[in-house]
Amino acid sequence: MSKAPTLSEAKTKALPRRNWEMAGWIFMRASGVILIVLVLGHLFIMNILDGGVQRINFAFVAGRWSNPFWQYWDLIMLWLAMLHGTNGLRTIIGDYATKGTTRFWLRMLLYVVSVGTIVLGTLIIFTFDPNLS
Repeated sequence: MSKAPTLSEAKTKALPRRNWEMAGWIFMRASGVILIVLVLGHLFIMNILDGGVQRINFAFVAGRWSNPFWQYWDLIMLWLAMLHGTNGLRTIIGDYATKGTTRFWLRMLLYVVSVGTIVLGTLIIFTFDPNLS
C-alpha cells in the first residue's frame, strides 16, 4: 500500500514552477532598471544633445552604427525590451486567458512574434549597410 505524499513532498514537486515564476519576477525588475538607463541614455543622446531630432537622418544612423559600442547598446536595448515585454505579456495571458488552448496559442503567437522581432532587429543592427546602391 502506498502512502500519500507529505506536505513537504508536495511542496518540493511544486518548486520548479515557483522558481521559474520567481526568476521571471526578478528578471522583470532587473531588466526594468537596466532599460531605464539604456532608454534614457538613448533619448538623451538622440533627442537632446547637439541640436535635437532635426539631425537624426540616415547618415546619423549610419555613423552611429559604424561604432560597435552603439551597435551593442542598441542590441542590448532591443533584446531587453523584447524579453521584458514578452515576459509581461506572458504573465497577462496567463492571468486572463481562461481556456488552456487559448492560453497555449496566444503564448505561441507571442513567442513567434518576439523571436522574429529579436532576430530581425539583430540582423538589421549588424548587417546595416550605409552605402546605398
